Amino acid sequence: MDVLSKNSLPLGGFAGLTEHRLVTDRRVFGSRKAPNTFDGIGNFVYLADAQFNPNGETHMHPHKEIDVISIMMKGRVSHEGSLEHGQSLKTGEAQVQRAGGEGFTHNEINPDNAKNRMLQLWVLPDESKQAANYKHYTLAANGVTRIYGGSKNQSKTFDSETIIDVVRLASGESIKFDQEILAYVSHGKAEFSDENSTFSAEDGDLIRSYKTDISTESGVEIVVISKQS
Repeated sequence: MDVLSKNSLPLGGFAGLTEHRLVTDRRVFGSRKAPNTFDGIGNFVYLADAQFNPNGETHMHPHKEIDVISIMMKGRVSHEGSLEHGQSLKTGEAQVQRAGGEGFTHNEINPDNAKNRMLQLWVLPDESKQAANYKHYTLAANGVTRIYGGSKNQSKTFDSETIIDVVRLASGESIKFDQEILAYVSHGKAEFSDENSTFSAEDGDLIRSYKTDISTESGVEIVVISKQS
């Protein structure tokens, strides 16, 4: 089991936001890979835990051949641009923007007079030159919400061998993963156990492990990334 805490990393940012970058995969970032950050798993290549300043924005910027996943932890974000212009995210919602070969440009804006919090993940698509597309999700209050990945014979999520699940557990509940995972605790505390060790994780901890049992004594939210077997 390997553990990385966002509090051990420098606070960065750009434009109207600050962020901790926990995953900067060398396949995308190369020599620009941030020191002490993890590589991804499957085609998952980037994770940032960000806060927008009050009324802060990223300014218009492009994406191409990348799938951009945003999970709203606190507050709201509004979107401008070439894909789903005017769409907003609020606490407990997620969106996936597939840039494909077509690409898209967008600006992310905090419309409120208080800081918000948003997780952003990037995944390289399994196939290149796809059309730009968009999906929106409301996270289940309890249980597992799959927001990315799966087979081609379903349309609820964009197909990919890389899987992203948002797991919400109540006090006393548990869940087990047999495959290798990267798991980011985005709210609460949880106990992680694999074949070799146990770790008490809290908000801001990223855990890489294999054959993992996760249990909790209070409510917790965890973003789990894995590769489809």
